[in-house]
Amino acid sequence: MAKAFFIIDVQNDFCEGGSLACVGGAKAASDISKFLGMRADKNGSDSSFDYVIASRDWHDAHNDNGGHFAHAGVDPDFVNSWPVHCVAGSSGGEYHKKLDVSLIDFHIQKGQGKPAYSIFEGTTPEGETLTELLARLDINEVEIGGIATDYCVLASALDANRAGFKVTVRAELCAGVADESSVAACATMTKAGITVS
Repeated sequence: MAKAFFIIDVQNDFCEGGSLACVGGAKAASDISKFLGMRADKNGSDSSFDYVIASRDWHDAHNDNGGHFAHAGVDPDFVNSWPVHCVAGSSGGEYHKKLDVSLIDFHIQKGQGKPAYSIFEGTTPEGETLTELLARLDINEVEIGGIATDYCVLASALDANRAGFKVTVRAELCAGVADESSVAACATMTKAGITVS
């Protein structure tokens, strides 16, 4: 059985200066790179994790992605509707420059034409679902870091837990939308049996 690290949505639009920025996003990018880099062996492969899998919001440019983007002239409610962000192929959709992409083995894209928070809602560029990928790689344990603690990290961790994986969320490698909701998210994950460190 194998162990994976999930990097959740460490993208320009979710970091400082982006259209839906979280305070600490750039730090999360840097800290994840350091965390994984310190565990790399002399050949450059991670000795603690068999695989590193990164997700990105990868939204369509020419529609509201199932109501995920607020309509023009309408303020987003920041619960179900959001400012335009992480459009496929845009600079905002790219990984943050402080994230070392050479450490990533597989890329997952989610949210094409519809809302998507969990990494489990995405696919590889070749169309393989995350569930299929994890089964093929014989993964039974995951650790998670990324953005945002209170949305996509939460959704990804809960889905991994429900799917039967042993799950650890590294809170120090995450950034949230708000302190209060991030604390609540960590409590929710802990109550579900997820280790939050």
